[in-house]
Amino acid sequence: MLEDGSVYEGSSFGAWRSVAGEVVFNTGMVGYPESLTDPSYRGQILVLTYPLIGNYGVPPRDRDSDGLLKHFESEAVQIAGLVISDYSERYHHWNAATSLSEWLAEHNVPGIFGIDTRALTKKLREKGVMLGKIVCDQDVALEDPNRQNLVADVSIEKPILYRRGDTRLVLIDCGTKNNILRSLLNRDITVIRVPWNYDLFDPSLPSYQGIVISNGPGDPKMCTETIEQVRKAIGFEIPTLGVCLGNQILGLAAGGDTYKLKYGHRSQNQPCLEGGTSRCYITSQNHGYAISNDLPEGWEPWFVNANDGTNEGIRHKTKPFMSTQFHPEATPGPVDAGVLFDRFLELIRH
Repeated sequence: MLEDGSVYEGSSFGAWRSVAGEVVFNTGMVGYPESLTDPSYRGQILVLTYPLIGNYGVPPRDRDSDGLLKHFESEAVQIAGLVISDYSERYHHWNAATSLSEWLAEHNVPGIFGIDTRALTKKLREKGVMLGKIVCDQDVALEDPNRQNLVADVSIEKPILYRRGDTRLVLIDCGTKNNILRSLLNRDITVIRVPWNYDLFDPSLPSYQGIVISNGPGDPKMCTETIEQVRKAIGFEIPTLGVCLGNQILGLAAGGDTYKLKYGHRSQNQPCLEGGTSRCYITSQNHGYAISNDLPEGWEPWFVNANDGTNEGIRHKTKPFMSTQFHPEATPGPVDAGVLFDRFLELIRH
C-alpha cells in the first residue's frame, strides 16, 4: 500500500509481519544477497524489477580471516521489506544454504510476491519514491525513515583495527559495505574502522595517512557530527575519499549542498562519465540523494551521470580530496571502477 492510497495485493513469504518504510526500486538482475544486506537500504521497502527472484537461494554465513561475512555486505538483512513479481520456491546453486524466504524469516523481514512490479515501478518513476507499507494482518502507520539518523543505527559502536601493511587509513563507518573494507585490505592497507561520529583527532587513535568515508543510508544532512569531523580533516589537508553517502558528506563538509532525487539511482548499470576524459564507467549504485552541481570554489565535478546529468563524484582541483557517488567496490555489479581505490592510494603514497 502506497501513501497515495494505491493498493497491490500479493502473497506473503519471509516473515509474517507488517512494516512501513520508503518504497524504492532496483533494476539489477542478480545479487540479491548482497543488495539486501547493504546498509544503504536501511528503512526501505525494496522493489526488485527483475521478475524471477530466489532461484539460486542464499549462500552460507562463511567468514574470512578478518571475521567478515564472505557472501554478504553486512551482518543482517537491512531492508524493511521486499516486493517482487515471482518467487522461486525451488532454488538450486552449488553454494546455496537456505531459501530466500527462510533467510528473510530468520531476520524478521517480510516479503510479498505476485505483484505487478512493472506497474509499481512505473508509478514510482512518474511520481517519485513514496512512503508505503506491507500489511499482513495488523495495519501499521506510514513512516518516513529519512527523518531518522539511520547512520547511527547501522554504524559500529567502537573502533576495529584490521592489520595489513604500513599504509594506514581510517574508514568512517556510516554503514559500510563489507566489500569497501575488503577492497582496502586486499591492497595491503591497514584499516582503522571507526563509528560515524568518532573524533578523528582523538590522541588514542593510531596515526594514519588518509580517510575513507563509507556509504550509508538516509539523508546526509542528518550526519552533522561526521560532516564536522570531515570539515576538520579538510582543514588539515588529510587525503580523503568518499563513497556514496561519503561523497555527499564530503560535499557538505566542503560547503556544498545536497538534495533528494525523484526516484534515486539503484541499479548495476549506471553510466558515469569521467570529467576531462572520454571514459565512461558502468557502475553499481544505491542512493536517493545527490550533490548539487553548484560546487564551492576550488572543487569540480569528477563524474557525471550520462543518463540524467546529476553529479556522480567531486574532487578538489589542487588538494587530495575526491569522492564517487557510485560504488567502485561493486558487489553486486561491475568492477570497472575498482581502479579508483588504486588512484587514491597513489595520491597518498606519492
